[in-house]
Amino acid sequence: MECIRLLSTLRLNRAKMQLILGFVDTYLRLNDEEEGTYRAELDKLTPVERERLMEVTMSWREQALQEGLQQGLQQGKQEGMLSVIIHQIERRFGSLDAGTRERIVVLTPDQLESLGDALLDFSGVEDLAVWLKSL
Repeated sequence: MECIRLLSTLRLNRAKMQLILGFVDTYLRLNDEEEGTYRAELDKLTPVERERLMEVTMSWREQALQEGLQQGLQQGKQEGMLSVIIHQIERRFGSLDAGTRERIVVLTPDQLESLGDALLDFSGVEDLAVWLKSL
């Protein structure tokens, strides 16, 4: 509560405030009892103070939501690329063994994109093995 109250009075720019609040959110998670204490303390504030705190909190939660959505989109894109590439490899060369599949699953998005391009030049599953060893 005191941290958010202090932030609401400092008049920091949005980026600095988000950075500090992100830190607080990451390292100061409240359990149910602490959350109840926080809400009780919030009820004791004047309407003006409560409004300022709520503005800070809402801005912080908006930012966290946007970041979460962005991460979800990136993860979905990577999973989609992975699915398409494995499908293409298996359609062209047959089922992959578990070891090869595991090596593909852990590739970064850039590596998956490179694999998708290189896959066009592969003549057999041996080319895939050579490509994976070159990483």
